[in-house]
Amino acid sequence: MLIAASEVLRERGAAGVTIDEVLARSGAPRGSVYYHFPEGRNQILSEALRYAGEAITEVIDDAASKGGMYLVRNFVAFWNELLLESDFAAGCPVVAAAIGSADDGPQLTTVAGSIFGHWRDALTRAFVTDGFDESDAASLAITCIAALEGAVVLCRSSRTVDPLRDVAQQVEFLIRSREFIRRYGVPDRT
Repeated sequence: MLIAASEVLRERGAAGVTIDEVLARSGAPRGSVYYHFPEGRNQILSEALRYAGEAITEVIDDAASKGGMYLVRNFVAFWNELLLESDFAAGCPVVAAAIGSADDGPQLTTVAGSIFGHWRDALTRAFVTDGFDESDAASLAITCIAALEGAVVLCRSSRTVDPLRDVAQQVEFLIRSREFIRRYGVPDRT
């Protein structure tokens, strides 16, 4: 049921996750929803978001020790594959929850914020490993997440991975440029 709910969350956002849809996709009997999720739809949403977020978090955590550029490239490869495999139906469940309607409750936004925070922290650590100071690493991490998540949204709407590739290229340029400045400083133009 969690897999089915997370798929619906990726495709239709929080508003699209209904008990009927989860049951239809999972093939589970109706009684099992109330047994496993006594709080109903809100519990299904929260747990599906955590489940889906953990899958992406695992990719990020596995790559973080290898540096920021490696992590960014793995994130791009993950989304490239998922977008193509789903025929652009799958988006980021964490984004879907973060921008969902107020009817879905602040709990989803809090869970989404926690997941994004974990991603930011992992990417920040990766950039610190690369030699960036904490402040620059945190700024690069936020920029990467915002740019790449935005690219996923653009890919879905244009039904092509071109925005993801374009944004990845610009993010890599930014990282290399910041690394050059970190190593050699900014040239004096006087």
